Amino acid sequence: MRRWGYKETHMQTLDFTVTENVQLTADIWRVRLAAPLCEHSEATCAPQVGQFVNVQIDGLFLRRPISVCDWEDGVLTLIYRVVGAGTEKLAQVQPGQVLNVLGSLGNGFTIVLAQRPLLIGGGVGVPPMYYLAKELVKAGQQPIMMMGFNTIDDVFYVEEFTALCRLTRVATVDGSFGVKGFVTGGLEEFDYDAVYACGPEPMLRAIDQTAKELAPGHMQLSFEARMACGFGACMACTCRTKMGYKRICKEGPILTREEVSWT
Repeated sequence: MRRWGYKETHMQTLDFTVTENVQLTADIWRVRLAAPLCEHSEATCAPQVGQFVNVQIDGLFLRRPISVCDWEDGVLTLIYRVVGAGTEKLAQVQPGQVLNVLGSLGNGFTIVLAQRPLLIGGGVGVPPMYYLAKELVKAGQQPIMMMGFNTIDDVFYVEEFTALCRLTRVATVDGSFGVKGFVTGGLEEFDYDAVYACGPEPMLRAIDQTAKELAPGHMQLSFEARMACGFGACMACTCRTKMGYKRICKEGPILTREEVSWT
């Protein structure tokens, strides 16, 4: 039986059984996938926080990359936005069906020694923050979660983060829920000693420009990119960093503040 997880030396695929595929908002869905019984430990199979997987969808050549929202007791949770033909088909998948998953991919977050880490997620950048928040709490830290959406109709997972985090704040651009404005506003209000963020590049740039100085490696940013293969072979998602060119799908998606080049 194949093993699957970030500790493997090469990519692996497994057939997961869908246990749930539910709609959270108008275009956001959550799918839960049960891993097959196989001869591995939970620690070996578990994806690292911040990693993603590539899901095979029937009838389509390219897999769809989706960040890991959670992993617990052999169940993989993915939250995705319906934006095209692939995710439209994914939203039609029913419990009991099987999805082939390639993973885990990318480098993931490095949990640093901190007491009050600040987590920032915008839109579909929110889901990977949930798995991270769980691991930070296990490590004895007290995370603060900042969630950003366009409008109240886009908001999801507030209760889940509230149950985990010392403080959860929601911002909507139109002010229809929580604080009015962008999620990056008001960073000076919080006392934090590490930052983890995932979302669109303008949001990440604003965080880099407005967050206070931290110890090296204590600001980690998860970047989004268009991917073809998802594991570094096609070079389609290559970006320039201060340390040279890196592939978002392979050496990323996580880059530290010290690596990022905005030019």
